Amino acid sequence: MRRIFLFLYSLRAFILFLFLEFVAIWLIVNNHSRQEAAFLSSSSRITGTLLDTKSSFLEYFYLNATNEALSEKNARLLKKLEHFMPSQDTTVFALDSAFAHSFDFWSAKVINNSLHLSQNYITINKGRTHGLRVGMGVFNEQGVIGRVNGVSAHFSTIISLLHTDLLVSSKIKRSGVFGSTNWDGVNSQRAKLLYVPRHVEVEVGDTVVTSGFNATFPEGIPIGVITSVGSGAETNYLDISLDFTTDFSRLSYVYLVENTMREELDSLLRQQTNPSDDR
Repeated sequence: MRRIFLFLYSLRAFILFLFLEFVAIWLIVNNHSRQEAAFLSSSSRITGTLLDTKSSFLEYFYLNATNEALSEKNARLLKKLEHFMPSQDTTVFALDSAFAHSFDFWSAKVINNSLHLSQNYITINKGRTHGLRVGMGVFNEQGVIGRVNGVSAHFSTIISLLHTDLLVSSKIKRSGVFGSTNWDGVNSQRAKLLYVPRHVEVEVGDTVVTSGFNATFPEGIPIGVITSVGSGAETNYLDISLDFTTDFSRLSYVYLVENTMREELDSLLRQQTNPSDDR
């Protein structure tokens, strides 16, 4: 205690100076309106800067929770929409009124994502306890991402569109011509549109979307934009390249979609594959 007193005593001149300086400023501010206004303006500016810095600092830590909440909200909104059509400028999805009740949506956060393999996978923070199942389609506001291929209690793995074995039933939006999108394993932003006959007219710049021909994705989710069209001389099909609309290097939150009539559709397809005699 004595040391503290001696330390303060040694600073008595400086402490007295600060006290007198404070008194002088107080007298000036309270007796001169111009100085008072200038002082208040300066103090407000400093306080505002500090509060803005504090707000930005806190927002950094709360941003993750905010994004997750928005993602959940968007998934709920998708369930309520009556039409499912992507707009020209932004990917706004809406279900066709005839099938609005046929799809359910979930949102999830990407916690792992591989890009540089020939068979890439994505891991998300939702699983069986959240209602997810193998076979669900996965997309975001940019377009198709992949398909769920493994589910545990709290996590799921997704076979990425950047997987050489994954085929997505597709169509050219302008003409309605069907094909299959498959990644060639080379460029993480480029893929091939397969099985489009050579006689079909295809233009660079055409948009490729999901066809809706299987139970994984609704019709009309963007996949990519055609960048080149070759004759495919050695086959009966055109050699078509497209650039993905999805930036796989910046995945954060995704949506999962399930066709509630999938089991019925799969059952019907199995009957077509294995027909029985009708006696």
